[in-house]
Amino acid sequence: MAGRAMTAAAAGRSLAVGVDLGGTQVRTALMRADGELLARAAERSDLAGGPRAVVEQIRRLVDAVTQGVAPEHLSGVGVSSPGPLDNVTGVVLSISTMPGWIDIPLVAWLNEALQRPVVLENDGVSAAIGEWRFGAGRGLSDFVYVTVSTGIGGGVIAGGQVLRGRRSMAAHIGHMTTQPQGETCTCGNQGCWEAQASGTTLGQRARRLAPTRPDSLLARIGPGLNGAHVSDAARAGDALALELMAQEAEELGIGIVNLLHIFSPQAVVIGGGVSTGFDLLKAGIAAQVARRALPPFRDVPVVPAALGPNAGLVGAASLVLPS
Repeated sequence: MAGRAMTAAAAGRSLAVGVDLGGTQVRTALMRADGELLARAAERSDLAGGPRAVVEQIRRLVDAVTQGVAPEHLSGVGVSSPGPLDNVTGVVLSISTMPGWIDIPLVAWLNEALQRPVVLENDGVSAAIGEWRFGAGRGLSDFVYVTVSTGIGGGVIAGGQVLRGRRSMAAHIGHMTTQPQGETCTCGNQGCWEAQASGTTLGQRARRLAPTRPDSLLARIGPGLNGAHVSDAARAGDALALELMAQEAEELGIGIVNLLHIFSPQAVVIGGGVSTGFDLLKAGIAAQVARRALPPFRDVPVVPAALGPNAGLVGAASLVLPS
């Protein structure tokens, strides 16, 4: 865990804390109103300790990044969390990757622990807001953000507003069915976009195929083989890795075509861990758009996120700052 001391000049401006809650890490950052991150802290998520233990982690991390900040300079704390969740009531409804996270009144618990205003948002929507205000979606009134990592999530900006839907649960785009006879998703459905194109699925495919291709660089990696290894091997010209990235681009492209037709965005922004290999995926995604999209939708750019892993933190902090 590490924070950075505030300067007197920075402390005189409007500040907010973003919290990025995940199954692997809990991350926090102190952000200035212009989007600059001034201090950060992180810990591995205490899943074994349960939700109350994670709330205590958040309290420690928020304390770390706000050390020396006068309370009157802090607008509040925005929390980016996996869902589904209800951001009106502040309740996390369920997180399949975090045991015990069912109907957790997270905002109420954090209000008590932090004694500061707290706002809760879905992690995909938080990242979309971050990219909208300070990243690749800046200046756009209509765009879709897609995060491709352990799963697939996202957020939609429509008509200059965050699209929320009933109970603020809109944009669970990873659970639209793209291959009816496809892989079984963690949600139980067959052929969800997440099950077909997530970073987890990319790694699973690689582990399944690597033993059949002993000449591949991927075959030398062993049981820890994951999507990042596939991207690295593809850049090195490995034939199997290039095939896997081509399949990944095809699966992503099919889902993106659906998003183009449903939301008619000005751009589709791709973030998450898999987006680090966007240069290897771009042509394959474009081929699917050209093949499957109606002509008026084919010129919509598909671009990488600008904020990288900080999109969720920036978006979460933005929730408690003036628009």
